[in-house]
Amino acid sequence: MKLLDERIWSLFKRHWRQTLTYWSVFFSFGLCIAFLGPTVLDLRCQTQTTLQQITWVFFSQQFFLLVGSSLGGLFKKTLQSSLSALFSCTLIISLVFAIIPLCNHVLLLSVAMAIAGLAMGVIDTIANLQLVKLFQKDSALFLQALHFFIGLGALVSPLVAYPFLANDCCVLGANWTANSSSPSDLQHLRESLAGHGAAIRNISQYPLHTEGEVITRVSYAFWIMALINLPVPAAVLSLIYHERLLPCSSTSPRLLDRDSLSSTSPTGDSGQGHGSLFGCCNPAKLRDRPATFFLLHTLGGAILFLTDGIIGSYAGFVYTYAVSPPLLMGHKTAGCLDSVFWASITVGRLAFIYLSYRFKAPRLLTFSLVGVILVQCLVLIFYTSCVFLFIGTCLLGLCISSVFPSMLAFTEDILDYKGCATTVLVTSASTGEMILQLLVGSVIQSQGSYSFLVCCTIASSIGFCLFLLLLWVQHSHRNCSTDLSQSTDMKKKPQTGGS
Repeated sequence: MKLLDERIWSLFKRHWRQTLTYWSVFFSFGLCIAFLGPTVLDLRCQTQTTLQQITWVFFSQQFFLLVGSSLGGLFKKTLQSSLSALFSCTLIISLVFAIIPLCNHVLLLSVAMAIAGLAMGVIDTIANLQLVKLFQKDSALFLQALHFFIGLGALVSPLVAYPFLANDCCVLGANWTANSSSPSDLQHLRESLAGHGAAIRNISQYPLHTEGEVITRVSYAFWIMALINLPVPAAVLSLIYHERLLPCSSTSPRLLDRDSLSSTSPTGDSGQGHGSLFGCCNPAKLRDRPATFFLLHTLGGAILFLTDGIIGSYAGFVYTYAVSPPLLMGHKTAGCLDSVFWASITVGRLAFIYLSYRFKAPRLLTFSLVGVILVQCLVLIFYTSCVFLFIGTCLLGLCISSVFPSMLAFTEDILDYKGCATTVLVTSASTGEMILQLLVGSVIQSQGSYSFLVCCTIASSIGFCLFLLLLWVQHSHRNCSTDLSQSTDMKKKPQTGGS
């Protein structure tokens, strides 16, 4: 155990500058992903639009996050292009935070959120790719830490925003004193919209004016978040300068160039197979690949499609479920559920940093996926208990927190860091988070809030079955790779003897 600790610590000391930079970039990602839900009502006032119109900015952000995840691999060809993309994207996020208060039309706001979503998607893919390439078989521990910083950013963002949110109607109409929504109504709407605007139900009962004098201080929250985020692009720029990748730098060999030569995979491949989602479909790269190669990508992507979809759906609809029959929880109490869920995910990822080098990824994934199913089944059984909903929300966050980084590290290790596992898995996770929320939302509209728990339980059960299939395919892929290497050696022997 001591030798393993020393080796991990030695790896971190060798790459500490790059590692801390990638972690800070994911803090920027988390900061950007969590601010929209709490501030959407104030943004509605700022743009003087209806609630139905303002929620299009959620879709704009999520859709372009998916596009950015798909295209992010295009920037990994060289270290310079990767770091330049990260610098540009983190700087764009700060600029978007600064510009949002100036967007007085919902279309301008949607464009701003689309640009932010695109930057977030590129960050998601590149940071994961670079950490996997840097640490390879030891990447699981560092990926857990990377995704911990998403949760940290997602916790900071609402804390900054809440002091500046309007407690009453922020658009003063001619008859606002008679018909305006009460502070408790506005809090209820905020919590309903906390999960990317997915739970918009029965909003006509809350009178929200679109004409009149706008009174909101939310601009200060966005400017503060822009300043909080500014050290991140500065850190990326510092790494670019340190690696002598700026035009004004000297042309002497760079540290990461030497490191990349020593951190190639055992097969001699340096990860050049990674790229954008569309580059992964290049027939020339896919020729002569065994069927298990494609199955591993497909199954890994499908598992993360479901688990990240569960995270998005639970965060989006747990408040709606809590305030609906049979629980009928108070708005303020139910509003704590989303914070408890994200806090438990963050704490879980922090705990799994330690667990990920004590246990192999398959064991952690088995524990996590079984835990997710058991917790959701218990929540279904005790569906009338408000206390158990809080306990179940906390346990679900802890169990599901490590699935993405563990699955990414596990799949890349099976494929010997060749292929397009990172790009496919990141894109699949983003797709699941967007699509599963829409599907669960439509089911809730027709079948009631209890169906939300049923949908999440079914999705987690399917995910575990796919994981068992992945383990079987992994065994077949190992055997196939061994047979292929032996046949290649047999072909080389006669050639060597003849020469």
